[in-house]
Amino acid sequence: MKAQIFLPEDYRPAEDEPFMNERQLEYFRRKLIAWKQELLDQSAETLEGLQDSARNVPDLADRASEETDRSLELRTRDRQRKLVAKIDAALRRIETGEYGYCEMTGEPISLKRLDARPIATMTLEAQERHERRERVHRDD
Repeated sequence: MKAQIFLPEDYRPAEDEPFMNERQLEYFRRKLIAWKQELLDQSAETLEGLQDSARNVPDLADRASEETDRSLELRTRDRQRKLVAKIDAALRRIETGEYGYCEMTGEPISLKRLDARPIATMTLEAQERHERRERVHRDD
């Protein structure tokens, strides 16, 4: 088991320290774990809410409204389920030493980008190129 890494509560990764050093990796690991736990907690709340609302509503308009709400909630949870998978992939990249580097170019992803989107796998430039290519091929 690895030794616990001390991380001050107000720590933020800085450009002037070595890229993806132990403190930065621990910062992002904790951020990802907290995000994942938040999503899992919300998912549990949704399941409880759906079970509570699974009642027979006699009014057709009320029933339709409830079904629409349920459908939206389930779609949101599905997106969050996919997000949890991306968080798990990011945590694996931290363990393997690949975290923070672009999967297309191998260049470091900016700390600002990782702080805003810790599951990012590409630099901003590579992501934009990827989206442009995707848009071109989608129009075919």
